Amino acid sequence: MSRKSRGALTAILLGGIIAATIDIGAASLISGKDVIYILHIVAGGLLGRRSLAGGMPTALLGLLLQELMGLIIAAIYVAAAGLLPVLKRRWLACGLLYGVVIFLVMNYVVVPLSAWQRWPPFSPAKFLENLAAMLLFGVIVAFFARRVR
Repeated sequence: MSRKSRGALTAILLGGIIAATIDIGAASLISGKDVIYILHIVAGGLLGRRSLAGGMPTALLGLLLQELMGLIIAAIYVAAAGLLPVLKRRWLACGLLYGVVIFLVMNYVVVPLSAWQRWPPFSPAKFLENLAAMLLFGVIVAFFARRVR
């Protein structure tokens, strides 16, 4: 494996896993629910409402899904940064912009296509809190991608 490939893989793994893990904590803080509940909600993307009664195996499925989404999101940014060096040079601004993209895709594509099919009613405060969490997600991913050569 080349040095560049190792660097990209490291950026994907660190950026994706750290951002996804922090996102679980952010969701817990925003919702006031415990982490296990949040992981059940994530698993509900596949299982729907029955995920809430699934116990620890369902929470572990939610963790796996969350981390996998984090890795995919990071891989997309790292690949794009390989084609567009500005994503590395201006990593903070581009990471914030990527956070907006993540927010839009998750809320208006992924969730409607999931087993949940809809999100809780709109609230300006929750909208801004969730947007802030995705901005942080994008910045974390961009931070790790910035040094890939």
